[in-house]
Amino acid sequence: MAYVSEVMNTRVVSVPSHEQVTKAAQLMSEHNIGSIPVVDNGQIKGMLTDRDIVLRCVAEGKDPTHVKVGDIMTTGTVYITPHQSVDDAVRMMSYEQIRRLPVVEDGKLAGIISLADLARMRDHTEVAQAICEISKP
Repeated sequence: MAYVSEVMNTRVVSVPSHEQVTKAAQLMSEHNIGSIPVVDNGQIKGMLTDRDIVLRCVAEGKDPTHVKVGDIMTTGTVYITPHQSVDDAVRMMSYEQIRRLPVVEDGKLAGIISLADLARMRDHTEVAQAICEISKP
């Protein structure tokens, strides 16, 4: 059995909740990512996605230079621990319909695990099935 700690990426780009949305968008562009954990004092407070920026800021006519990340982030973030199995991660990602899952240890963000991480080490059939589950409306 493989564990999340063996697959997760520990080099995680994050943004504090008080940061401007434009700064978060620049980080996302710079690192070619579509979501970014929102972290205050090492603790995950939510996730900000490119979709959050478009729907909760731009589409509502708000100025992203004046909107804080914490005002538009997705809260209630699900996470996994490094000691859980990769199978648990696949199930959570499928059930929650997410492509990236924060990894939390002792209340602090320790890493992130993505479908790409799983695809590199798992049976591609299982990853394909997870992608189908995530993509369901």
